[in-house]
Amino acid sequence: MEKNNSENSRRDFIKKASLGAGVLGLSAMGVNAKSYSRVMGANDRVQVGIIGFSNRFRGSLVPCFMNHSKELNFEFVAVSDIWNRRRDEAEAFIKDKTGNTIKKYRNNDELHAAQGIDAVIISTADFQHALMAAEAVRNGKDVYVEKPMAETLEDAKVLLKAVQETGKILQVGSQRRSAPNYIAANEYIKSGKFGDINMVEMTWNVNQPGRWRLPKLVSEIRQEDTDWDRFLMNRPKVAWDPRKYLEFRLFWPYSSGIWGQWMAHQIDTVHWFSGLNHPRSVVANGGIYTWKDGRQNPDTATAVMDYGPADDMSKGFQVLYSSRFTNSAGDVKELYYSNGGMLNLDTNEVTSTGGLTARSAAEMGMQANLLTPFTLANAAKMETSANTGGDPMTSLHMRNWMECVRSRKTPNASVQAGYNHSVANIMARTAMETGKKVTFDDARQEVITS
Repeated sequence: MEKNNSENSRRDFIKKASLGAGVLGLSAMGVNAKSYSRVMGANDRVQVGIIGFSNRFRGSLVPCFMNHSKELNFEFVAVSDIWNRRRDEAEAFIKDKTGNTIKKYRNNDELHAAQGIDAVIISTADFQHALMAAEAVRNGKDVYVEKPMAETLEDAKVLLKAVQETGKILQVGSQRRSAPNYIAANEYIKSGKFGDINMVEMTWNVNQPGRWRLPKLVSEIRQEDTDWDRFLMNRPKVAWDPRKYLEFRLFWPYSSGIWGQWMAHQIDTVHWFSGLNHPRSVVANGGIYTWKDGRQNPDTATAVMDYGPADDMSKGFQVLYSSRFTNSAGDVKELYYSNGGMLNLDTNEVTSTGGLTARSAAEMGMQANLLTPFTLANAAKMETSANTGGDPMTSLHMRNWMECVRSRKTPNASVQAGYNHSVANIMARTAMETGKKVTFDDARQEVITS
């Protein structure tokens, strides 16, 4: 697709999303607008706490929340952040955007002890997501938590159990689950018309030495203005390091970087479309090849994954995932292949590209296999740039969470979906670190290296 057409499609989608988000979201859950309106009212306003006033929260989650908060009767009432600067910034920001004054809490213990907070949105350091979300649901809160849901299996299991035992609503920020083009792609693949998936190629490439860097803030933060011990949670106790506090995505064990931040989004669609929970095996490699700035997580990484039923090795497909911070060629791509052609989730087109032609088929006494080209229904171009802010996908995803808090339906990106993408991320990171082939033991729910 040419660039000008892509930009026009993006603008068209934004217009359509703002008009039709309610219908799309409610339809996906099987809830009609008429039945939903019966539970609306001033007396059942949902009061939401902010856990972690991050750049992601400010730039994307707040505008997406506000797209629907008035209609669905939600409001921000509190913020919990261990850095006093962030608490003050949240108070001023929400006051400016909504006119409301929110309460400030120094930590989550104080927030959970307060009365009247029904739900929380968590946008903190990657490694904190699972345990903070588990704590929230056990304190009676519904939760929207950013991805990755977890960076270790131990933490993922804690959250999965907490949600299962409490029955609280939890939406993971895997926003493709609420996007109309991805919903249409899932329906098309599951219809059988695409044929068996035999290969998936995914890329996420930028050329940004400053990606996940915050040098100005690093120079300004003071240890006495925050709570370093609380930040570390269940990670090893180490000396104060402002880079690990603010640029956590560059450092393990606070983030897995590429695997948890970017692969988590794309590999989630593989699980969704195929119905498989995790790879059968993973091999991976990566390194810091260009941006030698003290980071520990790679600036370039590649994983090759085998997917298919564990009890039938004759069935399956391969996923090739690659990402780099050092050259943007290839941008963000998600390409699904079958014997008959290709599904391109950048253009939202199904084509016969690469399918079995009549000539090649005849050589083996076979029939041609070529998909009929078409564009996915209701699938205007979605914004998949690595620099996406308050985008239409996240807006629809936030709305889905808000509707599910009302209706008590399971959100599009459930805790199980978050657990599954966490397993895949952990397998890839483990394969890269060990240089070994990695599998997953379903009975024990453990990663195995061979």
